[in-house]
Amino acid sequence: MALKIAPFMRSAALVTALALLPATTAGLAAVDGRGAPEFGKLMVIYQRIQANYVDQVDDEKLIRGAIDGMLASLDPHSAYLDATAFDSLRTQTEGNYGGLGLSVTMEDGVVKVIAPTRGTPADNAGIKAGDYITHLDGKLIYGGSLDEAVEQMRGKPGTSIALTIYRPGRDEPFDVSVERAIIELRPVEYSIDGRIGVITVSSFSANVGREVEKAMDGIRKDLGGTPDGIVLDMRSNPGGLLDEAVAMSDLFLDKGQIVSQRGRFARDNESYVARTGDIARGVPIIVLIDAGTASASEIVAGALQDHHRALVMGERSFGKGSVQTLVPLTNDSALKLTTARYYTPSGRSVQEGGIEPDIAVPQMSDPDARLRAERAIRESDLRGHLINEMDLDDRELERDKIDDPRFQITPEELEKQGIEDFQLHYAIDTLRNTRLAKLPVKAVAKN
Repeated sequence: MALKIAPFMRSAALVTALALLPATTAGLAAVDGRGAPEFGKLMVIYQRIQANYVDQVDDEKLIRGAIDGMLASLDPHSAYLDATAFDSLRTQTEGNYGGLGLSVTMEDGVVKVIAPTRGTPADNAGIKAGDYITHLDGKLIYGGSLDEAVEQMRGKPGTSIALTIYRPGRDEPFDVSVERAIIELRPVEYSIDGRIGVITVSSFSANVGREVEKAMDGIRKDLGGTPDGIVLDMRSNPGGLLDEAVAMSDLFLDKGQIVSQRGRFARDNESYVARTGDIARGVPIIVLIDAGTASASEIVAGALQDHHRALVMGERSFGKGSVQTLVPLTNDSALKLTTARYYTPSGRSVQEGGIEPDIAVPQMSDPDARLRAERAIRESDLRGHLINEMDLDDRELERDKIDDPRFQITPEELEKQGIEDFQLHYAIDTLRNTRLAKLPVKAVAKN
């Protein structure tokens, strides 16, 4: 997500800027005026349930159901956060927890995997983006809430849980036993391949911008100078804090707009602009994306793409172009409410359509990748998603297609060559030919 959090909540260890939605008398007037008939209808239904339902129902259950129903009718990302969900959000942005390391969503009562976090038990167990989780420890979870499913998957490190997985393209579901571990938020890691630096960003939790800057310093120190190129790997990055996406983009841009957001009210409109200074000092950059690259990570990819600062490679991204604002209700509860759409520097909205790579590169080292790419879950597949107000066909940038013989290689052949990650291998190979990496996109595609 691209999340903004209220300034006064920093004391509660949530660290980013956020516009707090004020309580307005206009909102209350709507309840007393135009909304009165509908609220009356709600009260009548409540009374009929209490008077006639087969079992006694407590008020808390009915009110919570009404709240959840209201928010679910808006879009897939607006939600009420009770104490448990609120604490979960804290761990996503700054802490650690005992669990599997999965980013999931709920669609039609089914838990869908957006992406596993790299190096976590879920990733090591082979769970893939696009998988459906139908049972936990043999118990059907269809029809339950996402919070309930997440709570069951979390637990004491060292304990195991059995997940029943349905994977599109396979005839039968299969079971995977995963041992829980402490999931520490280490969102930024780096490595070196020859003279090429690879910076992997797996989420946009607190201090990601600072950690990416440290990674660049580490690459220079290890190489004893400036690298020949940089790969920013944001595949399966579900997003996170808007401020950190802006901070990371700013590191590689010397000027210009990074992202803008537009909401229903003027107070929700904002534009973020890069400050002078490119920490990569102009070296070629490739950004790797896939169907699990969402929201805050799409902001970075879109900014670097629009400013022609980087080539974007991989697969079309998730397509979540909205900003959620955390609206506190009590000390341990809040509304996560969609308050704005965001736009890349050229004015594109990624909502529904996502970021199209400059060079589409399939993941040939994964035998299930082609089928998963065809059936990948994206924002446009989620019920109630926001509609892109632009014409998607008109807003798409023209991309050249390349027919590289390497795209026909089999996973078995790649394994013999010792290539475990074809997309990353392809990006590094492209950067090694710095003449290609520095040319405009169309020239690259035709070489």
